Amino acid sequence: MQKAPLNWTNTLLFTLTPLAALTLVPWYGLTHGYDTYEVVVFILLMGYCGVSITAGYHRLWSHKSYKAHPFVRFVFALGGACALQNDVLHWASDHRRHHAHVDNNDKDPYSAGLGFWYSHMGWILRHYESGKEDFSNAKDLQKDPIVMWQHRHYLSLVLLMNIALPAFLGWLNGDILGCLLLGGLLRLVLSQHVTWLINSVAHIWGRQTYSDASSARDNPLLALFTYGEGYHNFHHTFQWDYRNGVRWWHFDPTKWFINVCARVGLASDLKRCSPIVIESARLDMQYQRAAQSFNALEGMIHNAEVWRARLETEYEQCKAALQEWARHQQRWYEAKSTQLHEKWSHFEQLKLRDSYREARYRLKLQKQRWEALMQSMPALAGAPA
Repeated sequence: MQKAPLNWTNTLLFTLTPLAALTLVPWYGLTHGYDTYEVVVFILLMGYCGVSITAGYHRLWSHKSYKAHPFVRFVFALGGACALQNDVLHWASDHRRHHAHVDNNDKDPYSAGLGFWYSHMGWILRHYESGKEDFSNAKDLQKDPIVMWQHRHYLSLVLLMNIALPAFLGWLNGDILGCLLLGGLLRLVLSQHVTWLINSVAHIWGRQTYSDASSARDNPLLALFTYGEGYHNFHHTFQWDYRNGVRWWHFDPTKWFINVCARVGLASDLKRCSPIVIESARLDMQYQRAAQSFNALEGMIHNAEVWRARLETEYEQCKAALQEWARHQQRWYEAKSTQLHEKWSHFEQLKLRDSYREARYRLKLQKQRWEALMQSMPALAGAPA
């Protein structure tokens, strides 16, 4: 790609702030020291900025994966200004364009196809055509009064949240400069780079668990630093789901925060992709990888046709078990949520419940067989042909 003109505002901002953080923050720490209060302010503001981006800018405004109370949206708008990653309208428009044209070097604003540096922050240092302002994909956001209020007053809010707020918190503790450096400057630089890691690392390192249609990867380690956004292959495959870490054990604080908001009436209409669609996508990718591995090793495997037939059979049986489980699950949940359930006899209710549980158990056994087959595939390379 031909080099575009430099964006001098961004270049100076994102060059000078890291340099200042690398020099002034340790200097003040060595000469004056930071106390527990300033460390706590740093941690809280880091979390506030991070969740405002992940739960607000990303999952709420960019993908409309749930609805939030105006108070929550207002808090997110302030936190987004504190994170200094542009206003909601610009951020969400760029992100929607990223999803629509992912990995297209000419249209994706932060295409991973142009390398780590470009997707991490290089895309904001120059006036690239792919990053040209175009709000045609964000007309719904232009009707949101909080989004437009933040858009109009963004610079004032940036100064308020990044200078006035840390200074005020420092004044309460008797150390304005210490709080400005730790809770303002260092927090600003780190929170920005943490978000940018999702554009870079999450498109380069990790597993393509659900789809290989884009470069997006699931990276559980990255999720620890990005408030759950590391499950990026799931997100690109099911972008309207309010969760990124879909399993209960996945580290996704943003998902938990949205759930808590929903429980206390501050969020609603949480969107979830159907479990059968998710599991089918996972199964298809496992089958695709297994078939590719088998094709590469076929000449080295004893009884290759037998193994190929087993792979095909287990795959088809898994698909069938998934479909059967989904049918029984739908019938069971529909019956529980309708008046029909009240008209059935106790025996009929138990029969429907038991058939659902049996289908779930058969699916569990079939998945165990499939996982065992997947684990045995690498060992086939050592088998004599």
